[in-house]
Amino acid sequence: MAGGHRLLLENARQVVLVCTRGERFLVGDALRSLAVLEGASLVVGTDGFIKAIGPADAIQRQFSEDTFEERIDCSGKCILPGLVDAHTHPVWAGERVHEFAMKLAGATYMDIHQAGGGINFTVERTREASEEELFGSFRQRLQCMMRAGTTLVECKSGYGLNLETELKMLRVIERARREGRIGISATYCGAHSVPKGKTAKEAADDIIKNHLPKLKALGRDGEIRVDNIDVFCEKGVFDLDSTRRILQSGKEMGLQINFHGDELHPVKAAELGAELGAQAISHLEEVSDAGITAMATARCAAVLLPTTAYMLRLKQPRARKMLHEGVIVALGSDFNPNAYCFSMPMVMHLACVNMRMSMSEALAAATINAAYALGKSHTHGSLEVGKQGDLIVINSSRWEHLIYQFGGHHELIEYVITKGKIIYKK
Repeated sequence: MAGGHRLLLENARQVVLVCTRGERFLVGDALRSLAVLEGASLVVGTDGFIKAIGPADAIQRQFSEDTFEERIDCSGKCILPGLVDAHTHPVWAGERVHEFAMKLAGATYMDIHQAGGGINFTVERTREASEEELFGSFRQRLQCMMRAGTTLVECKSGYGLNLETELKMLRVIERARREGRIGISATYCGAHSVPKGKTAKEAADDIIKNHLPKLKALGRDGEIRVDNIDVFCEKGVFDLDSTRRILQSGKEMGLQINFHGDELHPVKAAELGAELGAQAISHLEEVSDAGITAMATARCAAVLLPTTAYMLRLKQPRARKMLHEGVIVALGSDFNPNAYCFSMPMVMHLACVNMRMSMSEALAAATINAAYALGKSHTHGSLEVGKQGDLIVINSSRWEHLIYQFGGHHELIEYVITKGKIIYKK
């Protein structure tokens, strides 16, 4: 019986499935070579989910009587899953290009932070900005991410630190989520820094007593949906005890734990995250061997951020050690005023060159494993029947060009598609 469908992508040189058996993440030998079909076609239904993938001639026979809202000839091209950016700070006002100059002249992240720059500078500007201003710049940034192939992105608050501004940021994220062009996982990050005039303990008390109950009420009323809770667990910011209290309170509210840990100093954040059942921990430049083992056992994803280590000239995260130990390795851009990069293809390239990951490992880390870090790998992160039709089409006969051509993604990416709808066409 003939039916109607949203999209037919036909006759692609390669379709990179990433997974074929509904895997929620990939580790170990499964990362050696990803599942790729040659000479294949793909169908997305009117509900936005993938209906069929297979050899072009078989798909043509199966759907010969059917109608499609859109058909794209992918001859000589590659289809990949939409990229997933597992860590961003995309809502803020003011810019910090002057701090980049300071860093190049030798100042460290903490030097700038202690001089009133860094997060504190952005907090002041973000508090002053209107919701409309923040929404306008945020939408533009999402557009840039999308043009670089991102179809699902984690978005943090965290430049308010007071309840009023954190809620303003989360409302902005919620508005973009409702527009629905690009998938969004929202993270409350009120513990991004200790506000001026407070101790870490006082800040944690305020978050637990005031911020989280308000978020819970707004969630119940359907006004703001928050998926994850984040804390900057670091020496001189939130210590292990304050971090534990905040994350535990968030978990009790049903939020996934997904936090910054072991970035500048080894503080045993990975061990804490594994113990609390965290979905993911980001940064981990200074993680201990015991922390790596604990994360592997707990199936807690490591969200590595190659741009940050590169721009701050930090020690690179030990991706090879993590992969060897069976940790679920994911990638994020860490887009923020301190690491201004929208592009997951460039993040994958840096992961390969600076963290010594293979191209297959990097692509899995920016698709299925990044989706896992957000608790969304059952619907996102691979091209399989029943999953959401989020994908990109690149003008190249081999998928590896997306990583190999450093900064070449603008020329390569021809289509970005979410739920079977074209949201960007070159």
